[in-house]
Amino acid sequence: MTEMDTILIFILMGYLIGSFPSGLVYTRLAGMEDIRNLGSGNIGATNVLRTGNKKIALATLITDMLKGVAAILIAKNFLSDTQATFIGVAAFLGHIYPVWLKFKGGKGVATYIGVIAGLSIWAATGFALIWLIMAGLFRYSSLAALTASLAVPIIFYLQPDTQNIALISLVMTFIVYFKHLENIQRLWKGVETKIGNT
Repeated sequence: MTEMDTILIFILMGYLIGSFPSGLVYTRLAGMEDIRNLGSGNIGATNVLRTGNKKIALATLITDMLKGVAAILIAKNFLSDTQATFIGVAAFLGHIYPVWLKFKGGKGVATYIGVIAGLSIWAATGFALIWLIMAGLFRYSSLAALTASLAVPIIFYLQPDTQNIALISLVMTFIVYFKHLENIQRLWKGVETKIGNT
């Protein structure tokens, strides 16, 4: 087996890990209606929170983050850090475009955080701090995520040992922005739903 074969196998593994639709699975197990028929129709933790069940929303958030962390940590045991980054990206894309749900998944923020955490605790900490500050000030989950994700490539670039993955993280950030285009439009119009509101 060549090195490229190994990488492709791990990319597939990363995608399959990321494609586990935790929000949908957990709400179904709890006997709730299809989460895709509620609120934004998204399967992520923010939309799960609209069910009013904070425990399931938290479980969804943690699981979606762990998908990114797991993909990175498993890959790091066999591949270089740079190669492992691509496995993390595969998990990130798996969450957004899961084959099981006709490629209609979440917006990727939680899995994005997990991938970042697996690569650099400093980048993950920076994301978390910025998210908390923005969410506390403005109470918009989308705005907090967009602002925090924009800082991640900068943090990677400023660290000598992670400069080589700054560009990859920038691509992931662009994808996060792409998936939040509707949120950006609502923010611009001043009609975006705030945290705690349905």
